[in-house]
Amino acid sequence: MREVVAVGKEGQGASPPTGEVQEAGLSTLCPQVCARAALGPGVLWAAAWGVLLLAASAGAQRGRKKVVHVLEGESGSVVVQTAPGQVVSHRGGTIVLPCRYHYEAAAHDHDGVRLKWTKVVDPLAFTDVFVALGPQHRAFGSYRGRAELQGDGPGDASLVLRNVTLQDYGRYECEVTNELEDDTGMVKLDLEGVVFPYHPRGGRYKLTFTEAQRACAEQDGILASAEQLHAAWRDGLDWCNAGWLRDGSVQYPVSQPREPCGGLGGASAGTGGGTASGGVRNYGYRHNAEERYDAFCFTSNLPGRVFFLKPLRPVPFSGAARACAARGAAVAKVGQLFAAWKLQLLDRCTAGWLADGSARYPIVNPRARCGGRRPGVRSLGFPDATRRLFGVYCYRAPGAPDPAPGGWGWGWAGGGGWAGGARDPAAWTPLRV
Repeated sequence: MREVVAVGKEGQGASPPTGEVQEAGLSTLCPQVCARAALGPGVLWAAAWGVLLLAASAGAQRGRKKVVHVLEGESGSVVVQTAPGQVVSHRGGTIVLPCRYHYEAAAHDHDGVRLKWTKVVDPLAFTDVFVALGPQHRAFGSYRGRAELQGDGPGDASLVLRNVTLQDYGRYECEVTNELEDDTGMVKLDLEGVVFPYHPRGGRYKLTFTEAQRACAEQDGILASAEQLHAAWRDGLDWCNAGWLRDGSVQYPVSQPREPCGGLGGASAGTGGGTASGGVRNYGYRHNAEERYDAFCFTSNLPGRVFFLKPLRPVPFSGAARACAARGAAVAKVGQLFAAWKLQLLDRCTAGWLADGSARYPIVNPRARCGGRRPGVRSLGFPDATRRLFGVYCYRAPGAPDPAPGGWGWGWAGGGGWAGGARDPAAWTPLRV
């Protein structure tokens, strides 16, 4: 039997476990008890009971201490330890989810211990990630070929996860089981990245929860968590439109309080005597199939590169895909532009088409003629796809060659000009200029 803890009242020190109190009392009174031992067993038992009563009384006076005893079988206990806090990686990186266990292998060896990793997808739902029993190891689903045990000696159940994806973000449970006992530990995997608000061409507050998930995925992201949105607010994110988060709640961050965005806040707001305060406004958990809001998406490190392509003449949206394709790239998605702005410090004071039909541009170093005093990705909304003309932001995957390096532009073979717009941009070809 193992004594785990002795708990006292708040503000008082914890007393020794009851067994230790008893031993101290008997040791203190041993001379008197032993001297009376010859008087007979009745006197000895009376003295012993007196010691027990004294110990109980002392324990009560110290604030109703409580001792918890845990039974340990002969096979030994399993104790799992994981890192406190969280581990941080980025998309495409390699990370170790730390987990070690202590196993008193009196009757069994470590080969009889099962190690299991699962991902918490909902409070009561789990997805299998990895299982090991002796020499037999198996990874599941999208973790196949990416997950393996670190295997740093006996007692190491740490999981190595390679080529981290956006979907890997979240909480993982490390479970260690022998024939009779088990224990678990929790590890949280966080990603470096950026949160961005999103709504489609149809307008604001048009997305159900499922549609918000799909919209983020289409823009190279996932729905942000409440923790990620709160961190973005601390970094200055200010957005006065409510959006879905991955836990099914609807929230929005306000760094610059104003009346249309949840009020000025503050204890004395509205009286003229207080200072305004921002925060993350929370609508709580909403009906995810009926109510409609925007979305807050999260994306991480880009494996490739986003660049701005300025043709000889600006193009309508229909010419954007051909322009990027001729450079071995695709039209960039909104999440890719945000990642390039935040993580690759892309700064361009020129609007360009993106894959969803919006026009945006990234500003790292704010200047007055580029949309204000704060850094960010400026949006022109969803301009008319046939009448408005812009350059285009392209995304080239890693390793893809640039078929039109340097000195190349856009035009029609054989020369000619716009001729009042009669030329079809879909027929453009790259030309040496």
